[in-house]
Amino acid sequence: MPDDGKPDGRLIDPRPSVRPLDERRLAVLRAIVQDYVGTEEPVGSKALVERHNLGVSPATVRNDMAALEEEGYIHQPHTSAGRIPTDKGYRLFVDRLAEVKPMTPPERRAIRHFLEGAVDLHDVVARTVRLLAQLTRQVAVVQYPSLTRSTVRHIELVSLTPTKLMLVLITNTGRVEQRMVDCPAPVGEALLGDLRARLNGMAGGCRLPEVPTVLEDLPAGFEPADRPTVSTVLTVLFEALAEQNEERIMLAGTANLTRFGHDFPLTIRPVLEALEEQVVLLRLLGETTDSAMTVRIGHEIAYEGLNSTSVVSVGYGSGDQSVAKLGVIGPTRMDYPGTMGAVRAVARYVGQILAES
Repeated sequence: MPDDGKPDGRLIDPRPSVRPLDERRLAVLRAIVQDYVGTEEPVGSKALVERHNLGVSPATVRNDMAALEEEGYIHQPHTSAGRIPTDKGYRLFVDRLAEVKPMTPPERRAIRHFLEGAVDLHDVVARTVRLLAQLTRQVAVVQYPSLTRSTVRHIELVSLTPTKLMLVLITNTGRVEQRMVDCPAPVGEALLGDLRARLNGMAGGCRLPEVPTVLEDLPAGFEPADRPTVSTVLTVLFEALAEQNEERIMLAGTANLTRFGHDFPLTIRPVLEALEEQVVLLRLLGETTDSAMTVRIGHEIAYEGLNSTSVVSVGYGSGDQSVAKLGVIGPTRMDYPGTMGAVRAVARYVGQILAES
């Protein structure tokens, strides 16, 4: 999962690109997006000529801007103002990015050092969401690794009293679930060791949704007197799996939106209300299970309250199989190359941390 280079090209709902012969106009559009993101002011032809080496006359730039406006890539917010990008213009800018902005070596070291200090999965998620919010100065959202895509790393049974056990389920993503088991009879060390070994031998490496099927016949392999205890342990294990199927997310950086108040047409309230809905956030991150980066811009988002925002998200995990998503939400006037680079870099290191844990 590299953190620089060209985008993956699998962006959500890409809009039609300009014709190949209009590369000059694409350069003008890039310049308008860059200047508007940087200055927060509508961009005029004079400013473009002064700031960018476009290699053409001011009159040609004005003609190109008029053509871009006619095609819906830019518009004039009010009379006598310069031009600003539309959602369609931002989409073309993102789709035709030559590269995302790579993180510098010091930034990469800082990211890894910060994430390596985490003590458990919850801490990894908490650190990740804070880090993303700080790096991008946007709202950051991180989904906990999905149990439906996780596998069993280890199942531990710890004797607390003769009839009470602690069951500990550890997944390949570092998630730990603990449950108490009240057994119908005293459990000796021999049975405890045998049960622990068989649980791990049969379920180790299995995807969590498959565990009940894999273990359903386990009691039959024990002596009749031990089968009630084995069944009780399995019941608690299966209940733990069922209870944890709900997806969980963590949010940080909402206060960053106050810096962009003028980027929201009327009020920031609809955006804040949408961010309070976990189901909305999960859908914003996307439902694909691979590690492809996705960018949704303005009206590509199916929630009216978020039509003035953009969402950049990517999967994290090991290899090409993601276990969850993370991303940022901000105004459409976003530093897309920098944001995409930061999101991709953080996802890469989170995946490494989980793989090493």
